[in-house]
Amino acid sequence: MASTCEASSAANGAALLKKLFFAADYAESIDPAATKLISILLIFTATFFVIALYYVNKEWKLWRDVTLSLEALFDRVPDISNSINLPTLMADDNDEKKEENEPIRTKPQPLVDPASPTLVQCYSPASLSNLGTVPNLSAKEVDELALRSKNAQQVWKSTTFAQRRRVLRTLQKYIVSHVDEICQLCAQDSGKTQVDALLGEILTTCEKIRTLLHHGETWLERSPRDVNPMMMHKTAYVEYVPLGVLGIIAPWNYPFHNMLNHVLSGIFSGNGVVTKCSEHTSWSSVYFHSICRAALEENGFDPDLVQLCTGMAETGKALVECPHIDKIFFTGSPNVGRHVMKGAAPYLKPVVLELGGKDAMVFCEDVKLNEVIPWAMRGCFQNCGQNCCGVERLFVYESIASDFIDGIKDKVATLRQGCPLGNDVDCGCPLGNDVDCGAMVMDQQCDLIQALVDDAVKKGATVHCGGKRNTSNGGGQFYQPTLLSGVTSEMRIWKEEVFGPIMCVVVVPGDNDDVCVNMVNDCPFGLGSSVYSASKSRALAIGSQFQTGMFTANDFGVNYLIQSLPFGGVKESGFGRFAGPEGLRSCCLERSMVIDRIPGVKTTIPGAIDYPMNTKKGMGFGKGLVELFYGDTLWGKVRAIVDLIRYG
Repeated sequence: MASTCEASSAANGAALLKKLFFAADYAESIDPAATKLISILLIFTATFFVIALYYVNKEWKLWRDVTLSLEALFDRVPDISNSINLPTLMADDNDEKKEENEPIRTKPQPLVDPASPTLVQCYSPASLSNLGTVPNLSAKEVDELALRSKNAQQVWKSTTFAQRRRVLRTLQKYIVSHVDEICQLCAQDSGKTQVDALLGEILTTCEKIRTLLHHGETWLERSPRDVNPMMMHKTAYVEYVPLGVLGIIAPWNYPFHNMLNHVLSGIFSGNGVVTKCSEHTSWSSVYFHSICRAALEENGFDPDLVQLCTGMAETGKALVECPHIDKIFFTGSPNVGRHVMKGAAPYLKPVVLELGGKDAMVFCEDVKLNEVIPWAMRGCFQNCGQNCCGVERLFVYESIASDFIDGIKDKVATLRQGCPLGNDVDCGCPLGNDVDCGAMVMDQQCDLIQALVDDAVKKGATVHCGGKRNTSNGGGQFYQPTLLSGVTSEMRIWKEEVFGPIMCVVVVPGDNDDVCVNMVNDCPFGLGSSVYSASKSRALAIGSQFQTGMFTANDFGVNYLIQSLPFGGVKESGFGRFAGPEGLRSCCLERSMVIDRIPGVKTTIPGAIDYPMNTKKGMGFGKGLVELFYGDTLWGKVRAIVDLIRYG
């Protein structure tokens, strides 16, 4: 019975709607008040929907995302694969690709051969195999390259964001389809494992491109600013104008990402970019640079917009002092950073310095060791420790320190180290390409690490495993993954950057959070940090007291994978930021703009303060303005209006 009534009601309702919307004679017979009510409800619903859509779009940028998705879907970008001539890899498992007369090396060769001072020698740090040579550019040659970029930038600065996105999407397309080749080139030139290359070179670069594609234009839009009551007839905003040509001095630890990182933000913000790559990874940088030039050229733009300078320290010095360079972005050591500042100072040239770090990772007593040990391993041994935001100090609370060391010792001791591209006779590596840690890019870094470890042991630290060069892989530049405990503030390794595969365990006495904070902050560096705790609020409370530019709770290294965040530190870690809106805007001149708000309403200079000056009138009028806009009494404001009328 109930179902019959429900069916009857539904039929009656449908009939009523049909009459309301399709029967004109019935519409004339309904109550006018009901018609008015329905109209009001429809208008109210439509208005509410429009307002809601406006605020949702304002918060989530839905229209922007739809537009960009359609752009990516229908505006197909060219494939530049045929324009890139990647080098033939000297695969570590194929000696036929090596020169028959090439000697087996047991020591690294000098970067500059005295017999050929205009060339830089390139070799693989894992096998010491010769990779070729690149030019050691002079100051004159650097100036010529910068001038080419400057001339190309005069056209590029007027391109639309859609055109710039097209170039970036061309790069993205190439990278995604050539992951293996790029990782192998990085492994050959810098000695890192292919997985480290995938995580540190490919993933970060692709995310930077994605972020710029989706947010870059928004970050560079005009930024409206509030005006005061006196200037209510004006509109104020900040616009972000390309600086001109950016000079980049890139490090050697991530040759692919370091090549593209500032090129991406530089060209997207309308600038030219001249990069001085590291002399230690110049071989791969030449090919990575060609990818950027091909993406510009295939889209109809002058490839001279981006330039690469290869060479030694004098080449970098020439770039800093070049009159065609408008700003310097430097990544490297604090000592070299000081030289960069000194070189830029006579020209009042702005600099951004990212000078490395000595990042702390904290394990509170409430963590589960089986969950945090993998994070300690990744934090310390990613890229064989050659990581700006790598973990150099591992603070473990006292009550779990012994169990932690027992649980991680074997993991560190059994890390496989060798040539990243397979079984190399020269390298003597029997592991194939399944290695956990690769080589050190610079041989002298092994000497520095050894000095720091020896100093720590001399002052009471314990080496549980490792602690010396790895000579089982032939003459390659390898340092054993090392577990070091008992590290104290009297040791050099407490405050000096290691930049190698060393896990330094520091015990936090009494499981005391305040003591932990003081120990972490007792360091000249301040780049990144992380705290692991079962309580998120506790981790945040501890980390918020660290003197670092970045912090992560219960995670490691994700700051840089969130490219909407600025990257940088404090103290010896440098100043300035890249990534995020702050980093993109740092590639621009922030220009303050003021225009008339109301057509026909212009500012004129009141006679009381016009020349020739009448002091009595001028002071009376000026004091009236001050009292009107900044006085705190109603009577004072009334009196101010009278004075303005009298003296104006």
